Amino acid sequence: MRKVKLGVIGLGGMGSSHLKYLTQMETVEVVGVCDVVHEKADKTAALYHTKAYYSHTELFDKSGIEAVLIAVPHYDHTPISIDAFYKGIHVLCEKPIAVHVNDAQKTIDAYESAKEHYPNLMFGIMFQERTYPHHKKIKDILDGGELGQLIRATWINTKWFRSQLYYDSGEWRATWAGEGGGILTNQCPHNLDLYQWLFGLPSRINGFAHIGKYHDIEVEDEVTAYFEHENGMVGHFIVTTAETPGSNRMEIVGEYGKLVFEDNQIVLYRTRESMLRFIKESQSRMGNVENWYTEIPVNVNVPTGHRVVTEKFIEAIQNGGGELIAHGPEGINGLTIANAIMLSSFNDQTIKLPMDTDEYEKKLKELIGSSKYKKTVRQDVFMDISYSQG
Repeated sequence: MRKVKLGVIGLGGMGSSHLKYLTQMETVEVVGVCDVVHEKADKTAALYHTKAYYSHTELFDKSGIEAVLIAVPHYDHTPISIDAFYKGIHVLCEKPIAVHVNDAQKTIDAYESAKEHYPNLMFGIMFQERTYPHHKKIKDILDGGELGQLIRATWINTKWFRSQLYYDSGEWRATWAGEGGGILTNQCPHNLDLYQWLFGLPSRINGFAHIGKYHDIEVEDEVTAYFEHENGMVGHFIVTTAETPGSNRMEIVGEYGKLVFEDNQIVLYRTRESMLRFIKESQSRMGNVENWYTEIPVNVNVPTGHRVVTEKFIEAIQNGGGELIAHGPEGINGLTIANAIMLSSFNDQTIKLPMDTDEYEKKLKELIGSSKYKKTVRQDVFMDISYSQG
């Protein structure tokens, strides 16, 4: 198949990481790289034998690209994506889709409008954790109805430890103006996407976000959230950048048992009969439903990660359409949960979905405008961590 002419915008840790495999793909021709830091753009262009650009508009106008991979700081995802759609350029965007839901909706609206002129236009988002075998197996089990009616989902993911030195390694990090949030915006978009991918959006959210509890930052570094779903299921989401050693444990309880995912192992405690029926019909005041311990086999010898997401994106472009690992508009779902958690915490109240997106955007602008935070930046520290992966 012909090669797709592609450009990369944002040459930090993640953009550079993408280029390592992009330049090895036989289906891709990297026709330009772009960064506002001229030296970085020049150095990267020389390394990969392509052309350097210093603005995304210049890249769009002069390089002849068909598709762009966007790996810039979060606030810039929206304007760059919109400009690309306007010119009929396919977009693969790093997570998150945007900082707040209103910007995400602007991006989606621009994409839908552009498709009227470019019906085969593709918009993907880099949710590579959907390619991980254990996550896919959990999705398969739930979609197959093995657990029956879902009762509870609890995800403790505290393997996000970051030191103060990490936060001091870049001007944009951990500020309302530069990043738009903390752990929910930087570290956890994948987790929030997986939550909604597996269980759907909650209907009610209570969030408790602690601002700079353990670090000298002005954004959240510890979050506990409680979700209620229309089907009666409840959810818990617990994350922080301050625990070491951290935990990554997911428990999913349904009427036919409990599934536990931890340490790269999925265990299913399968009940012999419906727990809900047992509650109503049991002749015993206590006791448990008979259940069996089963370790679920998972084939881990399969391709995963960023390259798989990109390959599907390129294949869809070549074929004039097709399925992606994650379609761009899906990015608004996890972002909605993140914004609702923060708004709940700010207002000390339950947020019902759909939320008041204008209220959250207004709050974010107030935080930026009233910020008195003095950012410490360590220029002597090189951090090979991306804007978006970080």
